[in-house]
Amino acid sequence: MENEEPLVSVITPTFNRSEFLREAIDSVLAQTYENFELIIVDDGSTDDTKKVIEPYLTDQRIKYFYQFNQGQSVARNKGISESNGAFICFLDSDNVWFPKKLSISISEFDRFPEADIVYGDGVLIDAKSEEIGKNTMKRYSGRITHHLLKDNFVSMNTTMTRKKCFKELGGFNETDRVAEDYELWLRFSTKFEFRYIPEFLSYYRVMDDQISSDKKQRFSGNEKLLLKFLEQYPDAVTRKQRQRGLSHFYIRKARYEISVKSFRDSICDIIKGINYYPWWPGPWRALGKLLIKR
Repeated sequence: MENEEPLVSVITPTFNRSEFLREAIDSVLAQTYENFELIIVDDGSTDDTKKVIEPYLTDQRIKYFYQFNQGQSVARNKGISESNGAFICFLDSDNVWFPKKLSISISEFDRFPEADIVYGDGVLIDAKSEEIGKNTMKRYSGRITHHLLKDNFVSMNTTMTRKKCFKELGGFNETDRVAEDYELWLRFSTKFEFRYIPEFLSYYRVMDDQISSDKKQRFSGNEKLLLKFLEQYPDAVTRKQRQRGLSHFYIRKARYEISVKSFRDSICDIIKGINYYPWWPGPWRALGKLLIKR
């Protein structure tokens, strides 16, 4: 690489998360890779967020911006616009990084200079920072658009992205408050190379008041997102990849609906899954599960 230790811009949007913010900031300051700037964008917090941040501002690597509440996507885009780094990372204010997160990511770019986005695995924690599980879903490297149609497996807080990606294809969709990260990775996947790092890089906090915790809302948002993406980028995948991807998505949605006893909705989605791509076991297993549960 041209610079052995390139500047990394870490962007932390926050809104009324003062009880967790210190832990997030401290995890950035504890990084073994030290050439970073931390950009905190306060999206109109009404708690004591500013008071929590003030002692950290003596560190010249930390920048603080306040804006009226406009949503996480706007806050992230503000951070991107204020960044100076060659690489961009995101750390939400209620999540935490492993100490070697930045160094591992930079090393991956050294090993695979063709990569544009690197990402890894996460550990799930609760409000008390106690581990409750590991997010070890199947992940992929390379041109991953057809895989992303099935599910969003790119964990935002584990990513490191070349800033050029945002310059070329833009930032987050500011009208989307449910699946803005999914839309970004789908869009980036049409042009850029992803590289999966099989290591745990972050802790992801799971709480009831998170938008991402509402699975029904998330599935609905993702469905609209996928259909719009395929309309906007018709050449991003082959016809077969489109059919297989949508079939996998609708069967995942149906399985969730079966688990919450929303049987009528699950029947509709199983039918969609069969119509898109009946030549895999998923639709038929979901149908069998539905018949057993009813």
